[in-house]
Amino acid sequence: MVNATILEQDINHILEHTKGLWDEIRGKSIFVTGGTGFFGCWLLESFIRANEKYGLLASATVLTRNPEAFQRKAPHLAFNPVIKLHIGDVKTFQFPKEKFSHIIHSSNEAADYIGKKDAPGNVKDAIVQAAKHTLEFARHCEAQKFLFTSSGTVYGPQPPGLTHLPETYEGIRDVSDFRFAHGEGKFIAENLCAYYEKKYGIAAKIARCFTFVGPYMQLDANYAIGNFIRDGLKGGTINIKGDGTPYRSYMYAADLTIWLWTILIKGKSLRPYNVGSMEPISILDVAAAVSRHSHKPPDVIISNHADPAKERDVYIPDTTRATNELKLRQWISFEKALKRTIDFFKYQ
Repeated sequence: MVNATILEQDINHILEHTKGLWDEIRGKSIFVTGGTGFFGCWLLESFIRANEKYGLLASATVLTRNPEAFQRKAPHLAFNPVIKLHIGDVKTFQFPKEKFSHIIHSSNEAADYIGKKDAPGNVKDAIVQAAKHTLEFARHCEAQKFLFTSSGTVYGPQPPGLTHLPETYEGIRDVSDFRFAHGEGKFIAENLCAYYEKKYGIAAKIARCFTFVGPYMQLDANYAIGNFIRDGLKGGTINIKGDGTPYRSYMYAADLTIWLWTILIKGKSLRPYNVGSMEPISILDVAAAVSRHSHKPPDVIISNHADPAKERDVYIPDTTRATNELKLRQWISFEKALKRTIDFFKYQ
């Protein structure tokens, strides 16, 4: 019941801030890659509720490699009558015969390769192949709009002295860094979006996503905050693998969902929008906040001592463009987002 209450409040929050968007998909069919993941579950939660509230008579087809796993994870989504599952891999799936007006490409191809020896090359190739195949499907099904969830990694490492990354920053990519392979793949995929828009007239919207927190996120992936929440729920120590000095920012999943729907419907084509929070917080402070919100606050253990001479690692977006052009903002604070996320997983 606690989980249901959290999601109910969050979906109401999403619908409150997306009131004028839903008429565009009335009676339409949309296609979603990555629909069974973190971003996708939130998009489907809000899509289903908007369908019910506004009588949209819209439907969503969700690409999945493992429908049984999704049915176990979120049966209320997988078995909803407005949701149809299409089995296949995002890089090779067989095209459905139906027409789709909107396509959301939010799959996370990198997840399959994290920690593997040949990860960088495979990550880049997978991102590009998935984008190319999905864009080709968009052309095939005559989609009018295409949302690509890109990444802030397209900018490369954030340079010293730059507190926030704006969309106008051209980036400095380090070919020896794993993040370069991911960012290069996303950047090439953005270029593919431009090609398909100019050649085939598909309105391509680009959301450069940073870091997030919320229900449905993975707690055992390569994301520090998820690992901290997992450790806190287990009641053991929270272990920081580095020195705790990197700075990140975290947007709550409900706000993220508002931003993605808004960019899809109202964003300018081929004009990237950063998506995330502008409020920096150190990894050490993230761990301390997780401990503070845990039922039995665990100790925080830091693996390495901080080197005062070392430039700090920062990854923070400038979201002024989305704020000014689309009237978007971060409504839910980090502290509230963290508490809601921990409560959700505590009672899951």
